[in-house]
Amino acid sequence: MSRRRSRLRWAPPAITVTLLAAWEIAGQRGWASALFFPAPSIVFAKLGALVASGELALHFSVTLSRMCLALAWGGGFGLVLGIALGLSPRLRALVDPFIAAFHPVPKLSLLPLVMLIFGIGYFSKALVVAISVFFPLVINSMAGVLQIDRNYLDVARLHGATRWRIFWRVVLPAGLPMILAGTRMAMNRALGATIGLELITAQNGLGSMLFFAWQTFRTEELYATIFVIAAFGYGFRRIVNAVAARLVPWHEDPRGV
Repeated sequence: MSRRRSRLRWAPPAITVTLLAAWEIAGQRGWASALFFPAPSIVFAKLGALVASGELALHFSVTLSRMCLALAWGGGFGLVLGIALGLSPRLRALVDPFIAAFHPVPKLSLLPLVMLIFGIGYFSKALVVAISVFFPLVINSMAGVLQIDRNYLDVARLHGATRWRIFWRVVLPAGLPMILAGTRMAMNRALGATIGLELITAQNGLGSMLFFAWQTFRTEELYATIFVIAAFGYGFRRIVNAVAARLVPWHEDPRGV
């Protein structure tokens, strides 16, 4: 089993290297259009130039700050409300229908309404991203609490545990795997919503880099930015899995897309 897992662990890097090598050969031999498919060596050279100039660090920090603010707003509220919904059937009966109704609404479609109410500015954009983050965490947090075996709660009560102690010793540890899966989903949603908003409205950030590279046909910069965004997303998985390995070692690889 361990050998199989080891082979599977090396499969994604091997596939990536193989695809990049094939792409490089196709580009060098002129099998692919240099305008639409510049060779990886050209893309990574451009990426190095963006790093050296400090331009990438500037746009990356702007996108990261927007994401962190939205995660703090939407994620924090979604986590608290999700746990409350899982613990309270009455509150769940009242609130869950509204979550089910508004969850499928594309969050970027709310931008005109949010801007109409709060004006054109940083707050409106951060609020839309926060709404995108809210739903994965509230739903996964609620599901994490609901899947707890009620016998555990009953045993804790019989032994005289207070509500606060039950929460810290039973509810939170048992719900953490689902909460962490929701966190990974929320991070990905936050990144996607932030990039989408920057494509539409912002003058800085990774999304604006994509937009201006597309406008000026700087295809190598377009690919370089996409590579950074993909690495950003992969980093989320590594962070969540590292946290999960420390907090919930009994639950391997929390799932989230």
